Amino acid sequence: MRSRREDYSESTRAALVDSAVLLFTERGYAGTSLEEIARRARVTKGALYHHFAGKQAVFEAAFDAVETEVKGRLEKILSGPEKPWDRALNGLRAFISSCLDPAYQRIAIHEAPVVMGWQRWREAEDRYSFGLIRSALQDLIDAGEIVPVPVEVTSRLLFGALSSAATEIAGSPDPQEVGAQVEAVIVSLLHQVRAGN
Repeated sequence: MRSRREDYSESTRAALVDSAVLLFTERGYAGTSLEEIARRARVTKGALYHHFAGKQAVFEAAFDAVETEVKGRLEKILSGPEKPWDRALNGLRAFISSCLDPAYQRIAIHEAPVVMGWQRWREAEDRYSFGLIRSALQDLIDAGEIVPVPVEVTSRLLFGALSSAATEIAGSPDPQEVGAQVEAVIVSLLHQVRAGN
């Protein structure tokens, strides 16, 4: 049985993370202060420091929250009842849709490489995205939907392509149009290795 104190502590942390996601999305890392995050969460700055060592730790929690939400959505699609080909295409569309979300754009794509450093950001992206791509690709091969390809190398290439696509979508003056182009290109590439072509 959890104590009331544990419940309160968890809800305080969640309120701080929600506040951070909103503020980092609106103003970016540099334009957001810890005081504003605490005030918006309706807690003291001392409560913030009880949960986080500083601004970067708050940012990383916001990044984790945004990435976890996207990963959860994609996992649900990729483990759905449809055929692997349809799941893969639906997963691609859901990923592109995530790239159009302002919080994902600002926090995960634009700010995270700078705030966390390129190496740590890539490792985090590996943790959130690479496994999903690898699993979807393996499902396509196992179901005979695509010809057998080297899974690790092909997954890395797709991962790189989708990471670049996310940056293109987020940085475009017309993200919807670029998202549609990305979908068309990736689907066309997948058709090149589709079994029975």
